Amino acid sequence: MQLIEKVLEQGKSSILLVPEISLTPQMVDRFIRRFGEEKIAVLHSKLSIGERYDEWRRIQKGVAQIVIGARSAIFAPVKDLGIIIIDEEHDTSYQSEMSPRYDAKEVARKIGKEKEVPLVLGSATPSMTTYYQAQKGNITLLELTKRANSSHLPTVDIIDMREQLAKGNRSMLSTQLYTAVEENLKNKRQTILFLNRRGYSTFIMCRDCGYTLKCKNCDITLTYHLRENKLKCHYCGYEEKPSTICPNCQSRNIRYFGSGTQKLEEEIHKIFPMATTIRMDTDTVSKKNGHEVILEKFKNENIDILIGTQMVVKGHHFPNVTLVGVMAADGSLNIEDFRANERTFQILTQVAGRAGRENLPGKVIVQTYNPDSLAIQYAAKQDYKAFYQAEIGIRKQLKYPPFCDIIMIGIQGKDENKVMEIAQNLYEYYKTKMQEQKLGILLYRPVASPITQIKKQFRFRILIKCLYDEKIRDFLQQGLDFIQKKTKDETRVMIEINPSNML
Repeated sequence: MQLIEKVLEQGKSSILLVPEISLTPQMVDRFIRRFGEEKIAVLHSKLSIGERYDEWRRIQKGVAQIVIGARSAIFAPVKDLGIIIIDEEHDTSYQSEMSPRYDAKEVARKIGKEKEVPLVLGSATPSMTTYYQAQKGNITLLELTKRANSSHLPTVDIIDMREQLAKGNRSMLSTQLYTAVEENLKNKRQTILFLNRRGYSTFIMCRDCGYTLKCKNCDITLTYHLRENKLKCHYCGYEEKPSTICPNCQSRNIRYFGSGTQKLEEEIHKIFPMATTIRMDTDTVSKKNGHEVILEKFKNENIDILIGTQMVVKGHHFPNVTLVGVMAADGSLNIEDFRANERTFQILTQVAGRAGRENLPGKVIVQTYNPDSLAIQYAAKQDYKAFYQAEIGIRKQLKYPPFCDIIMIGIQGKDENKVMEIAQNLYEYYKTKMQEQKLGILLYRPVASPITQIKKQFRFRILIKCLYDEKIRDFLQQGLDFIQKKTKDETRVMIEINPSNML
């Protein structure tokens, strides 16, 4: 805010990017109180076309000099730009996975360089690549060593859920978390329970033959949603009614496994019937201003427990929240991505930051089946530098970013054989060209993507490890030109540099 004030004094404008739409109302309120409503424009995907047009015009005319929004706000037609600020710069939502594919951070760097304005990247848990660049001196490193309002960091307890099972506790809440929530309710303090899975059960399986109910369009298990009594695919939106008989062996021994936010909400109602709860996930915020309504309710109506997915962990300021419970800290550790440790550390540190933000002491309880994990241990200590030192050594050994770039070439289409054939042709072409041009790259054979089918599209990928430059860009373009002649409209080839999602 101080930086933006200085820029305004010079008669210039600012762009402030935030990762989640849910953060925008809170951020806007603070800015309006300081700068007045007239100077501020808001841009994000939940605005209607008319609202977006009005904001766009206000920016274009120079009436609104502060633009706040999600990643697409980087393209705002700002007059006399003076600064670009990207909050929570580590967040993966700054990379667009839909066409046109772009990385808002890269776009911001380009604009900053062309217009000769500073770019500020802010984060309590910077991405490994950003911090590495800062350590090398390519980015200026500015450190905040104290918490806002000089409040103390919360205490963090790691609970081994294997021990809880051994003691006969099959509840979603460990004994320690149950006691802490009970204590908080007595003291009229608020609690956040974080579980990064929505729905009621994560999958349905037949106990006789092992059959799991999957989406007809995607190679992914369907999630059961209790309230609507439906099985849903979180990738394509396919829905069906749950069956009581196994389609494979006709057995009635069908069981629901795994837990989502709906199930957690139900369990909290059973254990603490007097507690008021509110849930925040994609299912509850789908309506216009859904985020705003939930956050305002939690804050103003002093609701006891907020249950939610990663939407609840980013940047929110609730002075009365003194307890945060992390239900399944292992969730992001098991993803097929070299950044699994980094993502886990970031999300746990972020969620811990929601507790004890004013003068009240905060407490965080992390439930896990993997208490010795490097990411979980360092997150408990809130020690970014120690985590960075440990993780950067692993990255160097395995030649992962920031020591090289990962290029993912995705091939997808409705005909599986055709997709495989195009992937193989492209691989052979690149292999020949790589040898001819004597390029120092690691080229991997085409394989099926971890999720092999989404929206009836079969997916294959080719991975390349190298240092990306103009030579590599031309090399990749040659492959696209070559394969374009062979592909029909129904097969698509996409190239992503350091993709945020490896699935």
